[in-house]
Amino acid sequence: MTTIDLNCDLGESFGAYTIGQDEKVLELVSSANVACGFHAGDPRIMNRTVKWAKEHHVGIGAHPGFPDLTGFGRRKMIITPEEAYTLVLYQIGALHGFCSAHEVELQHVKPHGALYNMASKDAELANAIAQAVKDFDSELILFGLANSELIQAAKLSGVRYASEVFADRTYQPDGTLTPRTEKNAMITDEQTAIDQVISMVKHGIVRAVDGTSISIEADTVCVHGDEPSALAFIQSLRKRFKAENILIERIGNR
Repeated sequence: MTTIDLNCDLGESFGAYTIGQDEKVLELVSSANVACGFHAGDPRIMNRTVKWAKEHHVGIGAHPGFPDLTGFGRRKMIITPEEAYTLVLYQIGALHGFCSAHEVELQHVKPHGALYNMASKDAELANAIAQAVKDFDSELILFGLANSELIQAAKLSGVRYASEVFADRTYQPDGTLTPRTEKNAMITDEQTAIDQVISMVKHGIVRAVDGTSISIEADTVCVHGDEPSALAFIQSLRKRFKAENILIERIGNR
């Protein structure tokens, strides 16, 4: 039987503003990427999300991003590798504090948004992120875009890693994600997105926007918790997984 980790970006509400249906989504996924207050989230939201994740036995990961609440961390920033190292290390430490308070382990680290996409192509940035993860806790798992510089950096530094694929994003011929600034960046049709996931998980292949097929390794599948249809999509995806004999298994249990 094929196994896959199913992760979701969560804890992205802020103050009086609610984004996503985190408590319900946590009943359906195996890993959670929790915003650490830079691109989204705040201390109260972080605490609540860790509590809920523990209750549902979901693996908890830090989701560090650029300090850009207004742009939701999806706007590029020009930073040095040293700055990337410190901002990632700082945010891991922040979430780890809540994990310690709830007596639950931190499982992984997944960069967010523009930081993630930039590090997928920039080796120096990727190496800085991998080093921050290693220096904090060498047992943490670094989530990175499959076949990207983040995965290569993890391999070079000896950090555990998980190759991540995306359910609702389109791919470029070089294996990178289509930028959100382009109209075809998101897959809005549920069945198309689910078919893409099955192809990546079972066959290791994704079709790029130009029609070419790309070989891809899938250890964990990401669904975005901020999308209005996230809960319904995850429910449908789980049904398809069951029909395809794909078992959802938390990455930290492997």
